[in-house]
This record gives sequence, structure tokens and C-alpha cells, in this order.
Amino acid sequence: MLDFCAEHKIVFDREIIPIPIINEAYERMLKSDIKNRFVIDMSSLEVA
Repeated sequence: MLDFCAEHKIVFDREIIPIPIINEAYERMLKSDIKNRFVIDMSSLEVA
């Protein structure tokens, strides 16, 4: 799929979100209030 997208210059917009606002992002998704793909910034994850 990635090769196909690259060959046909198909791209997507993304919104990088930190872990603490993942619930907010989920609520936005349920409301169809998103224009981009969410990408979770794993560096914002607190490791215990």
C-alpha cells in the first residue's frame, strides 16, 4: 500500500497528539471533528 501511495503521490495530513490528550482526540473522532489522521507521539508516554 505504501508503494502504491508513493507511486501515485497520495499523501495524508496528520495531527501529532501527545498521550495526555488521547481521550480528547477520541471524542473528536466520535464527533467527526477531524480533518487529519491522528498520530500519537509516543515520546510523551510516561514510563513508570
